[in-house]
Amino acid sequence: MDRRDFIVQAAAAAAVIPLNPSGIQTAGIRMVPVVNGKYKVWTKRLGKAPLKVLLLHGGPGVSHEYLEAMESFLPQAGIEMYYYDQLGCNNSDQPDDPSLWTLERYLQEVEEVRIGLGLDNFVLYGHSWGGILAMEYALKYQQHLRGLVISNMTAGMKSYLVRTAWWKTQLSPQLLATLSALEAKQDYDSPEYQRIMMEELYPMMLCRTRPWPEPVSRAFRHMNEKIYVQMQGKSEFLVTGNLKEWERWDRLHEIKVKTLTVGARYDEMDPKDMEKMATLMPNATYAYCPNGSHLCMWDDQAVYFKNLIQFLKTC
Repeated sequence: MDRRDFIVQAAAAAAVIPLNPSGIQTAGIRMVPVVNGKYKVWTKRLGKAPLKVLLLHGGPGVSHEYLEAMESFLPQAGIEMYYYDQLGCNNSDQPDDPSLWTLERYLQEVEEVRIGLGLDNFVLYGHSWGGILAMEYALKYQQHLRGLVISNMTAGMKSYLVRTAWWKTQLSPQLLATLSALEAKQDYDSPEYQRIMMEELYPMMLCRTRPWPEPVSRAFRHMNEKIYVQMQGKSEFLVTGNLKEWERWDRLHEIKVKTLTVGARYDEMDPKDMEKMATLMPNATYAYCPNGSHLCMWDDQAVYFKNLIQFLKTC
């Protein structure tokens, strides 16, 4: 199917499927048809303004919930924001169909959501895995964008794995030996492996607040592990899923829309990668969160939102 046929079919599906009640106020929530109308995804609008931002959450397989920090900043700054749960996640349909969990299909979904919400000349924000989707969208559908935000995501899996390997060396020698032994046996589901992840590594590099903000914990509880395993793998520290060959360093120069990349000192992504990415795109700037981790919208909030809102206001 070429792009013109796809857009026609997506628009037709949105027009004929009665997913949203007419004339009823729904707190900004709309169900949008995807996969040519076969399934629906949950979306929510907050604020009302000419400047519109569509948020792509991470995972793969998590949900929009950990991005709820945005609600305290963007609408108040005069920015209209849209959440959506990607197919298979949280409030959206959750079909048991492994063929759907691919980068190509999720990229098509973003365009279906754009059409369903009637967005054009908008800013696309992607965090972590959502940053991969945002880069891919900009490479294929750049004409719809007025701005792009790539938050806490490097441009390839090779550089990602270099950084995660470094993080493991920050463990004590005893813990590192235990972790290495479990990984050698591929025993990723063992209680001890999970304990090291949740109690030792994630509090260093994923989110450094104590305790974790409730929306972060809630997003983890709602995670669709089938999607994560198929696309990422059984662990955050190796990539065995269908994203393992993903690399876009050599195409960043094609992204000409105004772009912000965001990195953080304690991120599981190397902040130097996001800084380098900004130099490879002709119209990009870089923001650094000196006290933040992967979820620096929580643990370095003031710096994160100062830079994000300042950028959005220039789009």
